[in-house]
Amino acid sequence: MILIRFIMSWHMRWVINIGRINCVVPTRKRVDVRRFCPIFSVDGDGERVWRRKMQKFLEYEMDGYLRGRSTEFQAERPLMKSEHQGYIHYQKASVILYYLKEMIGEQKVNEALKGLIDTFGYKEPPYPSSIAAIDAFRKVTPDSLQYLIKDLFENITLFSNRVLDPTYKKDGDQYIVTFKTSSEKFYSDSLGNETVTPISDYIDIAVFAKPETKKSIGKPMIYQRQKINQKENTFTFTVKEKPYQVGIDPYNYLVDRIPSDNVKKVGEGD
Repeated sequence: MILIRFIMSWHMRWVINIGRINCVVPTRKRVDVRRFCPIFSVDGDGERVWRRKMQKFLEYEMDGYLRGRSTEFQAERPLMKSEHQGYIHYQKASVILYYLKEMIGEQKVNEALKGLIDTFGYKEPPYPSSIAAIDAFRKVTPDSLQYLIKDLFENITLFSNRVLDPTYKKDGDQYIVTFKTSSEKFYSDSLGNETVTPISDYIDIAVFAKPETKKSIGKPMIYQRQKINQKENTFTFTVKEKPYQVGIDPYNYLVDRIPSDNVKKVGEGD
């Protein structure tokens, strides 16, 4: 409840301080950065704890988006063209804007948002559309990551990431962890027809210690962002503590068709 109240307070602060930027933008041209501001503003203070809390929030938002698209009776649209579709410009926007921040960095996202404020804040029409927001993000995104703009805003992009066969072996005072992953990337049309597209994306790979509670993810002992460019991959890591879980995109930054299979408990191997 604290997180939700915090988000709502910042949601209103963006509207009040920026005036008409988002509240009068036609819905079909909305990228709702208001959802992003409170999430982004807290990150960095107590990062490990915050990542666990964000994982729960992003999981909740992801579930809302996936449920929304499964019951869509007209046509799902990319974020930049959403039309009276709250599950897109609220739930989906939370997930993809946080992922964009993870990829290009806090400073770059702040730079883009500041540019929007400087250009459109407290001014008369023309009001900004999603095109203005996307252009601002595109301007601060490095050339090597420009594909994110199309994937996140202009296309309906989905992933299927899974952990397979995680095991560990004790080796002296250390533990050797091995697990496989399966990763696929899809583009969907407005009717939900999905087409497999070659994957070449940065995805987080992690090994976790035992969590403090059953409902959380433990302390990351290994946390790497790796370029995944094939479906099947095998990872082996050596850690000092007994591993409990492993994951691919464990904090649900990507729009995943089945987020629940991104993290799995590790069993002792032969």
